[in-house]
Amino acid sequence: MEPMEQLRAVRSRFEEIGCLVQDPAVIADSRRYRDLMKEYKKLTPIAEAYDAYSAAESAFREAKELLESGGADAELRELAQAEYEENREKLEKLSGEIKLLLLPRDENDDRSVIVEIRAGAGGEEAALFAHSLLRMYTMYAEAHGWAYEMLNLNETELGGAKEVSFSIEGEGAYSRFKFESGVHRVQRVPETETQGRIHTSTVTVAVMPEAEEVELEINPADLKIDTFRSSGAGGQHINKTSSAIRVTHLPTGMVVECQDERSQYKNKDKALKVLRSRLLAQKQAEHDSAIAAQRRSQVGTGDRSERIRTYNFPQGRLTDHRIGLTIYKLDAVMNGALDEVIDALATADQAERLKAAGA
Repeated sequence: MEPMEQLRAVRSRFEEIGCLVQDPAVIADSRRYRDLMKEYKKLTPIAEAYDAYSAAESAFREAKELLESGGADAELRELAQAEYEENREKLEKLSGEIKLLLLPRDENDDRSVIVEIRAGAGGEEAALFAHSLLRMYTMYAEAHGWAYEMLNLNETELGGAKEVSFSIEGEGAYSRFKFESGVHRVQRVPETETQGRIHTSTVTVAVMPEAEEVELEINPADLKIDTFRSSGAGGQHINKTSSAIRVTHLPTGMVVECQDERSQYKNKDKALKVLRSRLLAQKQAEHDSAIAAQRRSQVGTGDRSERIRTYNFPQGRLTDHRIGLTIYKLDAVMNGALDEVIDALATADQAERLKAAGA
């Protein structure tokens, strides 16, 4: 289908939904109404672009006809020439925007996310950097007005994190965080290093779209649930009772632990939240492995084994290896100022998808 045909089809569907959401029968069906409003919101920018393009095209055509007729006086021709140039530029700009808007969207982009961070090579220094990434991501979430909730935190004596999982609730969170999956490498002098030598450590980050219960039901018979006492660096939050939960999904062998809450029931709910999202991510990857492989070849999204970024503290330098981006704003980035990096990744991703679409 040609782009303008696609636009007309979208505009028609946009108008159809606009009528449907005013129908009392639709309003009474809360799930259908919610789904239609969600679709309406997604189609709005495309419909608006179509309207803007149509208006610019009409004005451009009128100005062109007036110039070609040769019958207008000098003043009118000057106005027509200005109108011609202005709308030609508008059409070029809108054409580019429309190509991006018509690209297939990642269906998960609007979802909230679950992020898992695990210390890799480097021992305690890796755990300390894992905690630094936790701080960076939560500060980034706060800057965007997204709420976050700790699901599990396994701390070390020195304040590091062997592993941590947390959710970030907010529309569009996945569209930004999805670029963070992979291996993050840090180069810095640890506080415990007496001779000033630079150590290299790694941390693995996994980002998953949050699954809703209605999307993926888990058979209780497929679960093995164990309780144990919370462990960690000590302190008041460490329980004396067995409130920590370990959930094993028997068909896949997936294991999720949660010990952040004092309540066994709350820990179980959080563990199932993580498990559900892992299973959904696995299901989607299996269902569309070809596209997943293509995405990884572009900007590396989703591949947990790929080294995606290096944080060099002595030089204050951050390098994203997927797109060759280097910036010297490491302190700002570690304080949550990630937009410059994520914007560059999103732009590169769009360029690759446009190329793949032959645009």
